[in-house]
Amino acid sequence: MAQISMQQVKELRDRTQAGLNDCRGALTEAEGDLEKAVEIILKKGLAKSAKRAGAVATEGEVVTKVTQDALSGVMAEINIQTDFAARNDDFRSFARAVIDVALGADTGADIGALPYPGGSGTVEETRAALVGRLGENITVRRWQRVTVSAPGLVHSYIHMGGKIGALLGVKVGDKAALSRPEFSKFVDDVAMQIAAMSPLYLDGGDVPATDRAKQADIFDAQLKDEGKPDAARPKIIEGKLNKWFTDVCLLRQASVLESDKSIDQVRKDLEKTLGTSVTLASFARYQCGEGVALEEKADFADEARRMAGLS
Repeated sequence: MAQISMQQVKELRDRTQAGLNDCRGALTEAEGDLEKAVEIILKKGLAKSAKRAGAVATEGEVVTKVTQDALSGVMAEINIQTDFAARNDDFRSFARAVIDVALGADTGADIGALPYPGGSGTVEETRAALVGRLGENITVRRWQRVTVSAPGLVHSYIHMGGKIGALLGVKVGDKAALSRPEFSKFVDDVAMQIAAMSPLYLDGGDVPATDRAKQADIFDAQLKDEGKPDAARPKIIEGKLNKWFTDVCLLRQASVLESDKSIDQVRKDLEKTLGTSVTLASFARYQCGEGVALEEKADFADEARRMAGLS
């Protein structure tokens, strides 16, 4: 039997808000597998939803940059230990140099091994030196590129002073549409939607079969627990999946600015206005600190001691 640590229990509780004993029981049943434990919690109806891995935040900045032709953009997350240090000019200069490196790098390249702009060493060597100066750990955690073919553009959006970033790739049928103010407003609004509403997929067809099957399995277990008959469950599950798609698929989400329309309906309205096709090609979203666990808080430790009968 896998040994379950209190840190695992805390992480599961952070993601599901289920009780400590329920979390410990789910982890034991899942033999320590966190993702399986999340499913067990959901299936037992102990939580209505589970936060994505990444709900626990840490400090730093998300930065973006787009090429001059606007056909490619990059986004990177650079982390540091405290919000105070994240506002330090040296840290912010480092973050902007890293995004410059990313813009010129091959997709998937190890940013740390590349030369640092204007310096004599690599990005990694510069990072290590900055750690020594600021006294806080710094990591170049991840980076990503979004590209489109012409005619089109990649638009970047930064929210909350660098806590959230989004890249959006859009294609059009007529190059002239790119300079229309209606188009500019649309891409900025949709990028803001991505930042605010955290979509996971572009549309229902982009949801991997494994993700769809996992969600259907969760809904089935919940319905079974509610006593719904076997014959009725498939139709109910299909309805729940369609509702789930409106939450996690960008094109199906309700527009935050036009709540009576989906993003896809807003897109179709724009096509009529511009007289040409408008296609959302791809997107990416980073939130600073996603998936980085913080140190255990005192209140959790106190609760754990009470659960163990030690206080």
